[in-house]
Amino acid sequence: MDVKSFIKAARLRTLPLSISGIIVGSVLGNFYAFEQSTLCIKYPFWLTPIFWLAILTTIGFQVLSNFANDYGDFVKGSDKNRTGEARMVSSGKITPKQMKTAMIITTIITLIIALLLIYVSFGKDNFGYSILFFVLGIASITAAIKYTVGNAAYGYSGFGDVFVFLFFGLVSVVGSYFLYTKSINFEIFLPAISIGLLSTAVLNLNNLRDREEDKKNNKNTLVVKLGTNKAKKYHYSLIIGALITALIYVFSNYESPYQLIFLVAFIPLIKNIKTVAANKIPATLDSELKKVALSTFLFAILFGIGNTFF
Repeated sequence: MDVKSFIKAARLRTLPLSISGIIVGSVLGNFYAFEQSTLCIKYPFWLTPIFWLAILTTIGFQVLSNFANDYGDFVKGSDKNRTGEARMVSSGKITPKQMKTAMIITTIITLIIALLLIYVSFGKDNFGYSILFFVLGIASITAAIKYTVGNAAYGYSGFGDVFVFLFFGLVSVVGSYFLYTKSINFEIFLPAISIGLLSTAVLNLNNLRDREEDKKNNKNTLVVKLGTNKAKKYHYSLIIGALITALIYVFSNYESPYQLIFLVAFIPLIKNIKTVAANKIPATLDSELKKVALSTFLFAILFGIGNTFF
C-alpha cells in the first residue's frame, strides 16, 4: 500500500477551504461565550479543545469526501480524461478495494473524534444537543459518501452545490458557533452564508473546468444543466452575494473600521470574476480553484480577527 498515493487522494489542497467555516464559527462563538460569561480570563479560540476537535472532525469529513469522490468517479467512469489533479483509483495506484477500506477507516476515526467533540462541548447535561450533533455527524458522513457513490449520487444530478453550501457554510459556521454558545444568534447565519457561497464558488469553478467531460460522462452538474454562460453569471452572483452578506453582518454590529479588514480577501476574488468572464479555455481555470479556496480561507481569518480582536 503506497502511503503517498493515499495522501494525494486526500487532496490536501482542499483542507483550508473545509476548515474556513470552523474558523469563523469558533472565533465568533468563543468571543460571544466569553462576553456572556463571568470569566475574568479570556482564552483565545485556538487554545480551546472544541476548536481543535472541530478542525479534526471537519478534516476527517473532507478526506472521506475526497476518497469517496476518487472511488465514485472511477466506478462511474468520469475520470477517463480528467483535467487537474490525477485520481488515484483511476490511475491504478490505489485499488477500489483499498480505497473502500480507507473510507471505512476514515469514517470510524472521524466518528470517534466527533463523539469526543460532542462530549467536550455538551458533557452529560445536554443530552438533546448531543443527539442533535451526532445526527449531524452521521448526515455529514452520508453526504460525503453519497456525493459520487451509489446510483443516487447527488453530485451527478446537480445537487452538489446545495451540499457544499449547507455543510461547508451553514452547518460548519453555525454548528461550531453553537458548540461554544449553546445558543443561536441568527446574525451568525450571515457569515455562514458568505462561507457557503464562496465554497460553492470553488465547486462551480471545478465544474466549469470539467463541463465537457462531465457532460460526456452523464455527470449532470449544475454547470452542465445551466451551460457555460449562465454558470459564469451564477459564479459572479456567488462571490458578490458572499460580499454582501458579510457587509450586512459588519454594519449590523459596527464598532470599528477594522471590521472591514476582510475586504482584503475580496481583491483576488474580484479579479477571479474578471478571469472567469474572459475565460475561453476551461482547463486554464484549474489554477483559479486554489486562488478562490485560499481567498476564502483568508476571508475566514480576517473576518474573525476584525470582528473580535478590535
